Amino acid sequence: MQAAIEALDPARPVRVLFTSGSTGLPKGVLTTHRMMAANQQQLAQVWPFLEREPPVLLDWLPWSHVFGGSQNLNLALRFGGTLWIDAGRPVPDAFERTLANLREVAPTLRFDVPRGWALLLPALEADAALAAHAFSRLRIAFNAGAALPEAQFRRLRALAARHAPRPVPILSGWGLTETAPAATNTHREDAPPGSIGTPLPGVELKLLPVDGKLEIRVRGPNLFPGYLDEPEQTSAAFDEQGFFRTGDAVAWVEERDPNAGLRFDGRLAEDFKLSSGTKIHAQEVRLRALAALGPMARDVVVVGSDRDDVGLLVFPADPAAVDAAWRDRLADALRAMNAAGGGGSSRSVARALVLKEPPSLDAGEVTDKGSLNMRAILARRVAALARLYDDDDPEVITP
Repeated sequence: MQAAIEALDPARPVRVLFTSGSTGLPKGVLTTHRMMAANQQQLAQVWPFLEREPPVLLDWLPWSHVFGGSQNLNLALRFGGTLWIDAGRPVPDAFERTLANLREVAPTLRFDVPRGWALLLPALEADAALAAHAFSRLRIAFNAGAALPEAQFRRLRALAARHAPRPVPILSGWGLTETAPAATNTHREDAPPGSIGTPLPGVELKLLPVDGKLEIRVRGPNLFPGYLDEPEQTSAAFDEQGFFRTGDAVAWVEERDPNAGLRFDGRLAEDFKLSSGTKIHAQEVRLRALAALGPMARDVVVVGSDRDDVGLLVFPADPAAVDAAWRDRLADALRAMNAAGGGGSSRSVARALVLKEPPSLDAGEVTDKGSLNMRAILARRVAALARLYDDDDPEVITP
């Protein structure tokens, strides 16, 4: 066994994982032994209890994606833990299986994405016995893939305080398929909502001003060597200092305290300009809209490139509940959001259209990690986008 280990080449690719394709065509990421081993060692250093307490995971995240297939699978292998494969998913037809599994298995680590938490929270709030079992051994509740809305963060913290026998920090992080995946982590119990933390040990970050935002670039032992059969894209992916150009933007949680960490500020490719030239930061508008709409919306897509104003395509949490009164409440919520944002075309939503058909997994509108694929949605719903900007369409909501 030792001879086999010593014969391994750390730089040799051991698997190819494809990017989600949410803002461009999927690319094959060459994932090496070094990347995955380094990432697990980095987590061991920020979560030292893993060496003493082998983790127990109940996990639905697909192995075709780096979150489930690299981080979580390798956690069980690295620390001698137990990985229970959850055949459920955070979609209406499969989530009951997740709840049934959670009644049987009490994990020590819970990894999920915002869509998963959005479905799990009301189930835990409605079933005290299930909540007590789910929190009975939990050491960490971890969110990744997209920012957890602040309202969900506070509900999760309240559930932990009510049912867990010890404090359960609600943590998050940031990374990509190209970083195996973790690059930053909130390893402080007092991490605020929206924080993605600070760099993991050995990770270097460079923050570069781009169009009024800070692009985050990364370098470290968990960084990939290149894309499969894509020499030109590989060359373009790295800057002159060897930092990977992620295309993601971040901002400081506290300008005067770097130790408070960073928060995700959207994908640069998702931002756009109105016909007036006004720059729209789509992630900021999306998070404000989700906070304003609360349980009414599953998610929203922010649009308006080369248009006169910002619009929303709204996926309702319960399409059957959408009626005239529901639309009035949505309009009121957006009106209040606009007023609180101080007005101006860059911070106001001028129109919204409710999409009756949920996002399609088969059509690629939902990624493996449960987040929306904006590129696929806009390509598939051209007619809905045209309706949104038709002032004569009776279903367009204009707050």
